[in-house]
Amino acid sequence: MASSSIHRCLPHGELLLVLITVALASLTPTLAWVSTLNHMHPTTQLKAEQGDDDTSDRKYSGYNVLGTELSCCCSNVGGSGIGTGFYRNGFCSTGDNDVGRHTVCVQVTDQFLQYSKSVGNDLSTPMPEYHFPGLKEGDIWCLCAQRWAQAYNAGKAPKLFLQSTHEKTLDYIPLEIMKIFAIDAEESASVVNKLNLQRSQLNELMKKEASEDNEAFQ
Repeated sequence: MASSSIHRCLPHGELLLVLITVALASLTPTLAWVSTLNHMHPTTQLKAEQGDDDTSDRKYSGYNVLGTELSCCCSNVGGSGIGTGFYRNGFCSTGDNDVGRHTVCVQVTDQFLQYSKSVGNDLSTPMPEYHFPGLKEGDIWCLCAQRWAQAYNAGKAPKLFLQSTHEKTLDYIPLEIMKIFAIDAEESASVVNKLNLQRSQLNELMKKEASEDNEAFQ
């Protein structure tokens, strides 16, 4: 709805309340983008242990680490016909039963797969009983947040997709660090900049409405 239509339908006070509600709903993390890749010797140690379970009932929807709608990670892993994610629906969604938090959308490498196997998490061997096709270099998969943090601490973390990584990942990994490994960094930055512009426009409109309200009471 255009702003002119809103002006015709609502008094100034109600309009201001609506604008505040919209502005709060559109808030997203705003952090400086990191331009250098120096992850081989990380100085920040991430939480690689299990966290509290998610009490949300929403299994197939959610938000990503940017605060926007979660994008599909991979619906056909390695041509197997199997979708990634705890629910095997192609999304890194999480819920009550996903204790491991399969929330990080990564693109695996041989180096990472070898490391993962060496620490007891064999991601290369297929396990049909769990609808797991087995991964090879270049495959895209929803990795447990704790496992990504563990690999990061060892200097073996794979690259990831911010727009397909569930917001619950922020309980384990800071956004600033994920940005360093982001394959979709440029696109994600554009999304954040667009949201920030919309927020700025809303703030200006709210100031204008507040000023008009003040003049009305004088």
